[in-house]
Amino acid sequence: MDENQIGTKAAQQTPTDELMRQLGATPQGLSKEEARQRLERFGANEITEKTTRPIIQFLGYLWGPIPWMIEAAAILSFVVHHWVDLGIIVTLLLFNAGVGFWQEYQAGNAVAALKKKLALKSRVLREGAWQALNARELVPGDIIRLRAGDIIPADAKLIDGDYLSVDQSALTGESLPAGKEKDDVVYSGSIAKQGEMIALVTTTGAQTYFGRTAKLVEGAGKASHFQKAVLQIGDTLIYLSLGLVAVLVIVQLFRGSSFAELLQFALILTVASIPVAMPAVLSVTMAVGAVILSKMKAIVSRLESVEEMAGMDILCSDKTGTLTQNRLTLGEPQTFDAGDAGELILTAALASKAENNDSIDSAVIDALDDPGILDGFKSIAFMPFDPVGKRTEATVGDKNGHRFKVTKGAPQVIMDLAGLDQQTRKKADAVVDDLAQKGQRTLGVARTQGEDGRWQFMGILPLFDPPREDSAETIAKAQAHGIQVKMVTGDNLAIAREIAGKLGLGRNIQNADRLLSEDRSSNDEDLAARTESADGFAQVFPENKFRIVKALQEKGHIVGMTGDGVNDAPALKQADVGIAVSGATDAARAAADLVLTAPGLSVLVNAVEEARRIFERMNSYAVYRITETIRIMIFVVLAMIVFNFYPITAIMIILLAFLNDVPIMTIAYDHTGLEPGPVRWDMHRIIAVSTVMGLTGVAGSFLMLYIALDLLHLSIPQVQTYIFLKMAVSGHLTLFVARSKGFFLKKPYPAPVMIWSALATKVIGTLLAAYGFGLITPIHWREIALIWGYSIIWAFLTDWTKTLVYQRFNLRGQRHEQFLETIHHPLTPHSTHGGVHP
Repeated sequence: MDENQIGTKAAQQTPTDELMRQLGATPQGLSKEEARQRLERFGANEITEKTTRPIIQFLGYLWGPIPWMIEAAAILSFVVHHWVDLGIIVTLLLFNAGVGFWQEYQAGNAVAALKKKLALKSRVLREGAWQALNARELVPGDIIRLRAGDIIPADAKLIDGDYLSVDQSALTGESLPAGKEKDDVVYSGSIAKQGEMIALVTTTGAQTYFGRTAKLVEGAGKASHFQKAVLQIGDTLIYLSLGLVAVLVIVQLFRGSSFAELLQFALILTVASIPVAMPAVLSVTMAVGAVILSKMKAIVSRLESVEEMAGMDILCSDKTGTLTQNRLTLGEPQTFDAGDAGELILTAALASKAENNDSIDSAVIDALDDPGILDGFKSIAFMPFDPVGKRTEATVGDKNGHRFKVTKGAPQVIMDLAGLDQQTRKKADAVVDDLAQKGQRTLGVARTQGEDGRWQFMGILPLFDPPREDSAETIAKAQAHGIQVKMVTGDNLAIAREIAGKLGLGRNIQNADRLLSEDRSSNDEDLAARTESADGFAQVFPENKFRIVKALQEKGHIVGMTGDGVNDAPALKQADVGIAVSGATDAARAAADLVLTAPGLSVLVNAVEEARRIFERMNSYAVYRITETIRIMIFVVLAMIVFNFYPITAIMIILLAFLNDVPIMTIAYDHTGLEPGPVRWDMHRIIAVSTVMGLTGVAGSFLMLYIALDLLHLSIPQVQTYIFLKMAVSGHLTLFVARSKGFFLKKPYPAPVMIWSALATKVIGTLLAAYGFGLITPIHWREIALIWGYSIIWAFLTDWTKTLVYQRFNLRGQRHEQFLETIHHPLTPHSTHGGVHP
């Protein structure tokens, strides 16, 4: 036996006897010992995935700019023997890593559970006896039996039997089954629809056509916009914090402050200022959203895809089984010798067999007004479809004892059989051509008056795969949400354009292979532009889908890709949001970010709406967290430089971290509005809004400091408690302001859990300020009341400044849209050309 498995092309060209010799196969099948040795040699018949050990996955959450800063603070706290600070810092670090790891681990388990349901069995000949084995145990040289309904477990050559109809849509995207006969090759992952044959396994595992396609997935991938945003926000806050701390350290050292005390305070201040809890808060927000999506029959396998879905502006949708029913249906019958459509359909039904489980036979029989009419006839002889004759034929007897023959098949074959005259033949050809242009397959139908009578051409039956009932509505909803839907299919142009027209997608459907092959000599910008302008793509191969997604991404789009087959897996992996639809193959689910467990795409629109709400929660938190860093960091550093004392102690900073950051995770349950279009991270706007809100807070803190020192004449320890409570109360008020783009008291109102968590933590902060509990110096209740009243009033002022910034950005956005509209439509009804375009 050769060292390598026999490739598909070689298996097709090699005679069966020679192939069996090369593979060491025998008519009795392999022995158990030989099969075991080959299994060790070639590996299991499955597509292996690269997996990461849980401990390595967890440690990944301790790596990056934000964890590095926290880890540095922990190390330095250890050096200066501040054990309480060290414990709190390490707790925060492990908490953040644990949340992110656990949510991703849980999502991975959900997909793993789905995949267990897909384990395949196969009938294998071993030592002269047929037995059922797990498909993963197949090896090259095995002899297997394939029957209607089987998923073909490996690449194999058909060596015995008459005929096998195979659905290869999971591999090629074609909606109609392909006819196979002896000496043909069948592919792993395709489905036997009709017939029964014996096959010789030639290739298993990753070397199959299925496996080679799946390998493309390994080269696909992208960094999520969420990861980029977190790094950008983190970097911004880290640089700001380090810069201010450096200024503070230099000034205080010149003033003769203790280096150890100053270093410890600077470290604690830095950790409190950088977004320690940001990765955890955003992960929890997405995880809570993922639970909601799972209840909508959409399982998230990668948390970041929730955020990507919110910004998705193009959806590339597979046609067969996603936009269509993947079930052949009769169109409008075209009668010739038949008296009416009912007689034509009945004739075709008599030439069909329901038990064959053939898609065409099922479509014809389902079209009968009364299926019980078939009970009045008896099938005496039946000749199944074969790829040579291209028709089925049956000898039928009616209840009166009369016998006649019926047939259905390729229209040209049936026309030749009936011997049509030139005029009738021309008319029939015109009907077939017209239906072909509409993307419909056709069947010719004929019968005889007696068992040996002359064939009569009864008419033509169109066949097509109809759109799902909810597809047009779903597409319209997606478009209303600012998502452009592009159909991607392996079917021909005519079928694709017909379906696209019915679904309201537009009829600018491109031949993908021709478009991409022609443009291989063109520049990438030209290819991307042409890909962007198309409404869809037909005759698509796996590498085409991958290139389509990449071309759209190069134009700046956030691309979603739906699919169910192996051919979709590379594009699913490359897409920003890969969506495996209901009934998807193992490879498609493994590559996808979102696995739909309900048929169709209607659930996807609901998922997009929920994703946008989740994004608004994350956006609100980002604004809040940057605002808080600016508000605390700039105030503390400037106060120390100006007044030469610590306005807040290290223990107070640590308490603030818990009072503000831990309860802030309730933002994951917040009520938010729904943006009408795709949403993305606008870092310029986030930083602008946060800066204005933060500086407003700094001004408020300095005014409070003036009141405490010059009007209330508090001692330094009391002033520190005073500032601590002010920052604690203002913290959640700032969140309520940051969560909306308009007036913060308008709908949608905050979720009850947010309100109660804010009140609970502020009550704790207030009690600390009133009684101290040995941690801080207590202050009087009148100072506490003043702080609460002042903070509430200042929250309204902060809200007003925030609203002004948003209004300015909205105005700029409107002007930009008007400018773009002017570019695309330069002449208006008021132009000198009278509004007529040249």
